[in-house]
Amino acid sequence: MKIRSNPLPRRLADVLCFLLIGVFLPIVFIFEIVVVLPAFHEPGGFFHTFTFLMAMFLVFNIKGNMIACMMIDTSVDVKQVEPPPEQSAERLEWRECTECNRLAPPRSWHCKICGACILKRDHHCLYTGCCIGHRNHRFFMGFIFYLFLGSVYALVYNSIYMWIIHGSIYCNWLTLLKLTCPMLLLVTGGFWTNIYLLFYSLNVLALAYGVLLLGYHVPIVLRGGVSADRTKQRKLKYKRGVRKNLRSVFGVRMHIAWLSPLIRSDLPDDGYHWKATNSTTAKESKD
Repeated sequence: MKIRSNPLPRRLADVLCFLLIGVFLPIVFIFEIVVVLPAFHEPGGFFHTFTFLMAMFLVFNIKGNMIACMMIDTSVDVKQVEPPPEQSAERLEWRECTECNRLAPPRSWHCKICGACILKRDHHCLYTGCCIGHRNHRFFMGFIFYLFLGSVYALVYNSIYMWIIHGSIYCNWLTLLKLTCPMLLLVTGGFWTNIYLLFYSLNVLALAYGVLLLGYHVPIVLRGGVSADRTKQRKLKYKRGVRKNLRSVFGVRMHIAWLSPLIRSDLPDDGYHWKATNSTTAKESKD
């Protein structure tokens, strides 16, 4: 598996989104463990230990899948490219990339930000600062899945902590105004009270982000497509049934691959050669 030589985000927008997860997630995690969790469970007890381990598991998968997305190089390897014979039907799916001045495999598209053609390109992710493609698609799906789970888990605890345990402080109209207009956090209220509200707002934002991304990407994966197929309403030429579509993303050990980014699960396809499931070879428009 190829590793990117420079996995860090390049654009300002990518850097800011990356820092939102890379910096705020550890800070919020420490807040949850040090402040919120002891308000529910006695430190050292079974439920305290269980919740702490669950939180560690969720954070590990969020950060681990995110790092895997950033580290794995899913661009076209010019040394490995072997176009099919010129007269073959498969060759019709290959096309010339005007940016790279080379033949590009089916489903690959050039990303101007990454500066390369990406195998089975899905999209350029702001939070990882790189393209999601054939080799790191599994880790992107793991990232948004565990971001959703972690957000739900944290929101339950945070909601009880704020609205019930400390309801006398937070149950008022000013709190609702601050949640709907975060700029008010800068001009009114105590420092720590506003910090808690900021973390709660980030929790809600992360949950909304996870729900939207799962709702958008899961149907695409199940149908064997990529984001461009949906946005450009292109005909799905490579769908092979739900099981094989999932296997194409999560690998041959797809039943356990979702448990950890460290579990090896080889992909059944090389990312260069794709067999269409129908005879249509309509010309695809460029991203």
